[in-house]
Amino acid sequence: MDRLQKYKNVIGAVMKDDLRQYGNLLDLFQCLYDLKNEIGFKDRAVQKYAMKVSKYGHEMCDYMLTSSTDGANFFELYWHFLLLEAPYLFESYMLYMEKNRNPEKRFFEPRRKTLQTPANDLQRLEDGEWIYYGLSLPSRVGKSTLCIFFMSWIMGKRPGSHNAMGGHSGILAKGFYEELLNLIETPEYTYAEIFPELLSYGHKGVVQKKSADQFTINLGAPDRFSTMTCRGIDGTWTGAIDVSNDGYLYVDDIVRDREHSLSPTRMENTYQEYLNKMVDRMNDGARQLNVGTLWSVLDPMERTRIKYQDDPRYFFRRIPALDEVTDESNFDYEVNGFSTQYYREMRDRLDNAEWMAKFMQKPYVREGLVFPPDELHYYNGVLPEGDYRIVSVVDVAWGGGDSTSMPIGREYESGDVYIFDWVFNRGAKEVTIPLVVGRIMANEIRQIRFEANNGGELYCQYVDDRLREKKYNCSCTYKKAPSRMAKMEKIIMYSGDIKRKFHFLAPGYRTAEYQAAMDELCMTVMVGANEHDDAADSLAMFAEFVSNGASKPAIVVNSPF
Repeated sequence: MDRLQKYKNVIGAVMKDDLRQYGNLLDLFQCLYDLKNEIGFKDRAVQKYAMKVSKYGHEMCDYMLTSSTDGANFFELYWHFLLLEAPYLFESYMLYMEKNRNPEKRFFEPRRKTLQTPANDLQRLEDGEWIYYGLSLPSRVGKSTLCIFFMSWIMGKRPGSHNAMGGHSGILAKGFYEELLNLIETPEYTYAEIFPELLSYGHKGVVQKKSADQFTINLGAPDRFSTMTCRGIDGTWTGAIDVSNDGYLYVDDIVRDREHSLSPTRMENTYQEYLNKMVDRMNDGARQLNVGTLWSVLDPMERTRIKYQDDPRYFFRRIPALDEVTDESNFDYEVNGFSTQYYREMRDRLDNAEWMAKFMQKPYVREGLVFPPDELHYYNGVLPEGDYRIVSVVDVAWGGGDSTSMPIGREYESGDVYIFDWVFNRGAKEVTIPLVVGRIMANEIRQIRFEANNGGELYCQYVDDRLREKKYNCSCTYKKAPSRMAKMEKIIMYSGDIKRKFHFLAPGYRTAEYQAAMDELCMTVMVGANEHDDAADSLAMFAEFVSNGASKPAIVVNSPF
């Protein structure tokens, strides 16, 4: 690492001297060039100092061109810097790729003020800081183009890897394929200059094989799977696509449109296809890039965020149309941008829910969520002092996709209820009955009610018998639930009490089953079909149970006699 130390010393000296001197920058470039050859940019320390040099060079470019007698020399050196960095630093890659394009036709440079943030995120993804990156931006601001640039960069760096790009349809996949080929094959871009080793396979161009029918591109040696396959979610994935352990799954806009987002059933089907078609093709070690406009809380990207928001390997970036502090446009680009006035007028035309989802990246379900996450109360696992009674109810399920849901809470004299535990399991009765019995005894529950529909009365009897066998005293009762339509009416009727009086464990303090219950609860909608509503139904049962006085704490008073 002697060379690295020498390089650090040169950087320090230049920082103390005048950076605007061409000779100083030339010294930096020579050190960087030597380090690249001797150590390689894969060394993180070398990358760190290369980024410093790159930053200095980029910032000084305009000044040197207009204010220095060495302007022409500097300009040539600036491009040498970028070319040296391009295979390793994503931002330098994008800048150098458009070196020969007319400035008004360039993609990244006029959008750099905003897109530099997600570009830096993508660098961190490639550097291994994360295994998943979710990017949510308004439509038509360049998010897909940015990510297609990124995937073309990955293909050049590792032509032997297998990658996949997926969208909502084959038409969208065709667009991905054609735009990738445009970046790789069009002389207007400098792809072959950045990755000259791709020409070593003896082919007249860097692309070794492509298929306009299958939307595949192979840059490396012959292989069963291509460097890139573009495919709609409605196409064939199993057996046709592989994402290698050093490759990427890039998912872009698998929710087709607003109408698609309004159907909970279609959104659930899309989520299952995403998991079972797309994610299923990833080998251990593969990374994922998920991009889109968040129409709905049912969007696969939003569901992934909710599930993994506390996992440091997952990172999610949202950039709204208007800055939430200044109310100014975040996408007022030098070329083809969207002004503050444009977005404000759009806000005036749209209803608030659609504006917030499509432009501000705050997803919604059009018909309205019954329990929006930000309208619920949370606590950090520390229960308050005071008189209370432990109460629970059970929404019975016998398997088949529904969940046996048993929220367990403390009800205090104030009427506040703290849900500190939750059985939420899709197993058959042989699985869930021991769980329910165990939680009753472990939490010292003395009073519990079961929903009697669909055999719930028998389920209640099974639990009661088990408790008697263990000589544990608990009052087990059951009650018939209303029809399906009345069930939602009951959920809505008690939703106000639940949002006012119930307190739920905050993220990070929940078990996996508690989290699953909260995920389902927060996606319950007022209008339209809920594929599962066990979490909401059991809470409505709980609220009804305590509101009828069945679980009010006993109060000791002096006898008047």
